[in-house]
Amino acid sequence: MRCLLFACLLLGSLPSFALDRFQVEGYTLPNGLQLLLKPGMDRGHVAIRLVVGVGLDDFGCADKELPHLLEHLLFSGIDATGEGGLEERMQALGGEWNAYTSNADTTFVIEAPAKNQRKVLDLLLALLTQTRFDDNAINAAKQVVEREDGGHYSHLQRWLDRQDLGHTASNQLAVELGLKCPERAQVDHLTREQLEDVRNAWYAPNNMTLIVVGDLDRLLPAYLERAYGEIEPVDPTDHPPLPEIKATAAHERTLSHGLVGNGAKLHWLVPEPVLEDQHDETFDLLKDYLDWALYRQMRLAHSLSYGPSAEREVFGGVGFMSLNADLERDDLPAAKQVLEELKAGLLKDGLNVETFNRLKQAAIARQAWAVQGNSALADYYWGALGDFQNGRFADPARDLQGVTLEEANRAMRSLLLQPGYLRIEKPLVSDDELIWLVAGMLGLLVLGLWAWRLRRKIS
Repeated sequence: MRCLLFACLLLGSLPSFALDRFQVEGYTLPNGLQLLLKPGMDRGHVAIRLVVGVGLDDFGCADKELPHLLEHLLFSGIDATGEGGLEERMQALGGEWNAYTSNADTTFVIEAPAKNQRKVLDLLLALLTQTRFDDNAINAAKQVVEREDGGHYSHLQRWLDRQDLGHTASNQLAVELGLKCPERAQVDHLTREQLEDVRNAWYAPNNMTLIVVGDLDRLLPAYLERAYGEIEPVDPTDHPPLPEIKATAAHERTLSHGLVGNGAKLHWLVPEPVLEDQHDETFDLLKDYLDWALYRQMRLAHSLSYGPSAEREVFGGVGFMSLNADLERDDLPAAKQVLEELKAGLLKDGLNVETFNRLKQAAIARQAWAVQGNSALADYYWGALGDFQNGRFADPARDLQGVTLEEANRAMRSLLLQPGYLRIEKPLVSDDELIWLVAGMLGLLVLGLWAWRLRRKIS
């Protein structure tokens, strides 16, 4: 304990240490809780992140909202004052908090004055250990989750999802390939017993990481060992395997989004081949290159799209690269031709050396200012927990520097040689088609009236 306290004091007293965002005081309490403590440059403030290793991917399609519902329920109150009383206590401490449930984790996010950091952590601990569930609180939390997910899931919305009309292009492809649930998960059927089971199985210290960045209290390590070290661990629950591609999908599909309009969106999506080394860094640089190449061709050379882009997304256990463009409906054939020529040119000639080096240096330079302030630093640690080892996070600039042109070219060719999936989003009819449709209907109506009057005269 004395060694830990001395280390924390040392880090807090030497500003030069604080400048190295990759060096962090990290250790594990006997009950399994992982702690990451980092003195920040912003005085009088701390950013706290409690990361719980349970997310939407840990549950099947029917029960996928369980961790999200539990996250909201934990803010329902720790005593008779309820949710309002809990919020008033945080306000009295000068702090603010929120929580987020992602596919991989549930994270409680707190910003607070440094002078009250232990009191704020007391309140967070009470939320975790003293919240009691009742039917009124559960029903209120269900209504909140339903509103966050887009409101009541009507029969019409469910039908649209089943008809491939309710998803974006990438989400729809993930549904077709078996990587994503076809319908939105519901909360009405979830029970108190299920919620208690989730809390008991997953909300345990040996499944949590507590990150504190900022003007650290010198007694913080002792406090955390005393207060958070008393939470009882549980036997770990295994995470289910992430979904892999288990179905086929059409190479090209048109998805109807909206009824009338002249706009359209073009998407070419392809699964990322798995690289043995530096997968993310290589594909991040390749994304930057493809983003610039699309910009030069779709916007500057052919004036087809104002903001074309390359994006990376993950569904289940599969990463996708997508090339996207907002277009006029009539420009779809030309845009498809430009996309094919772009791919063919890259496969033939490879990445341009000068362009690759320029974009690589720009990506490295961004690391110098990408993380500013205690809150951004805490969020960075939250997102990079998998890269933490022996008291240090991996340095993205160093990893990006290690990606060579040859490696990027191999990744590019492995990517672009795949047929991929072409998805076009556009309204059901264009403005001109609607005009002709209305004109045709009016013509039929006039013709019908004329025939009726003629028949009456004859008769």
